[in-house]
Amino acid sequence: MAPTTGNAAEISRRALLKISETTILTTVDGLDLRGHAKISAVVGIPLRNLQQHHDVATFAATAPIAAVTALLELLAMAPLEKVIVALGEHADTPNFEQLSAAIDDVRRDGSSVDDVAAVLAFAIAEEFPAAPHCRRLFDERDYLALPELPDVVVTPTSFAPKETDPEIKEQRRRRREEEKKRKRGPTSSRPPRPTKAKSAPKTRGTPLGALKVNDESTERRRPMIFTPAELARFDPEHALAGVIVIVEVPFDAMDPATPEMKSKERPALVVAANADALLVQPIYSSAAPTRKVLQAWRRLGLDHVCYVDDVRVALSVATESLERVGRLNDQEWNAQL
Repeated sequence: MAPTTGNAAEISRRALLKISETTILTTVDGLDLRGHAKISAVVGIPLRNLQQHHDVATFAATAPIAAVTALLELLAMAPLEKVIVALGEHADTPNFEQLSAAIDDVRRDGSSVDDVAAVLAFAIAEEFPAAPHCRRLFDERDYLALPELPDVVVTPTSFAPKETDPEIKEQRRRRREEEKKRKRGPTSSRPPRPTKAKSAPKTRGTPLGALKVNDESTERRRPMIFTPAELARFDPEHALAGVIVIVEVPFDAMDPATPEMKSKERPALVVAANADALLVQPIYSSAAPTRKVLQAWRRLGLDHVCYVDDVRVALSVATESLERVGRLNDQEWNAQL
């Protein structure tokens, strides 16, 4: 086994070879990759090839690094949350000893070598603050030693598109034009077909955020349970429900260091709303027993791991002028319940 002295891309590829094929293929086979508009071709095509051919070694060695990183993120999503919980208040910038202890904790709680390898490699690929410690763990722990990449010959059936002769392209173009003329017929009075207006661009997301798992239970938004008083004031079906917004959230207690501060602007998850008020769950940068990791933090463009509090806060705000970060998809919403 070679040391992990390579660049992040090389380590990501070698980590996929470390993770068992069963783990990888189970994850990949559960993805819905059929013409999904939000998945770029550089990610979607290699993953579809992996679904079809189940050749993990070729994927690891030759797929675009964007596809490799997207797969690592899928594999690391659940175990990463466990590591973050184990790190507690040190989750943002752990030192080596803290990260090492957290890895030991999740291993004792049942996380596999595959889980740990995926988390460490993804942290290196995304250049987390703890990336140097992740490299050190790969080097110092025998059970995490990474295999070297195989020598794989890239064939025309791999992930690069086939080259087409320009003359052949021109012949095809002429045939398409002739076919269109035949379909239009001899008259020019035929009214043009209505065209569908292009929709406004949607919120940008990562490749991971676009991937859908073939599991209906994860695609249907589960209802949140509200108190009678909350239902009397707020509408859980309001258009803002599920949206992350930036709002002024009052403190639940006075800070002795800054007694003059009564509130702070922070992101919050809207769970219900009415015309002039929101019911939100505030989002914090530190972990606590009443908080869950916001799984969509990276997709939404937030710059660090965030935690959604279980406590709900009613805010009187002008909903039309809110700063919106993005909306949780159904799977992300269900993860917060």
